[in-house]
Amino acid sequence: MTRMTIPRVQSERLTLRAPIPSDFDTFAAFRGGARSVYVGGPFDRITAFNQFCALWGHWDMRGFGRWIVAETATDTPVGVVGLFHPEDWPEPELAWSMFDGSEGKGYAFEAAQAAKAHAFDDLNWDRLVSFVSYNNIRSIALAERLGAERTRGFTHPTYGQLHCYVHPKPEAV
Repeated sequence: MTRMTIPRVQSERLTLRAPIPSDFDTFAAFRGGARSVYVGGPFDRITAFNQFCALWGHWDMRGFGRWIVAETATDTPVGVVGLFHPEDWPEPELAWSMFDGSEGKGYAFEAAQAAKAHAFDDLNWDRLVSFVSYNNIRSIALAERLGAERTRGFTHPTYGQLHCYVHPKPEAV
């Protein structure tokens, strides 16, 4: 099997890039912390390692995936953002998780905008959604700030009731 080259995407302050080994400690700290509850956590370090490795695997299996989001000036990882379609999801989604200390800087919005542009412009997708936990107020606010409209819900066997937000194609905005 040939490994897919994960594209790099630049925004004003951020680089969306492939994960590298030095990102793991920050990733594992987030996955092991209380804020990871919206992604099924907290997780132990071994599970976080498997999830970190799955970032690469998703690109190879699906041809798209989630990036590590890093500050361009320092290459400091600040989150994971991108396109996600696990086996038990009804369709691909635009997903985001920001690491501790990276909130309130507009990073999630900036990175999600770049990932959304990649989905519509580079992959020529016609539809893009985000599934958000009913009690994840920050992610609901971000989905709405991104211009997404809440539609039907989705019940996941692990995560429970999730809102479905549909992101408009750029020409629809």
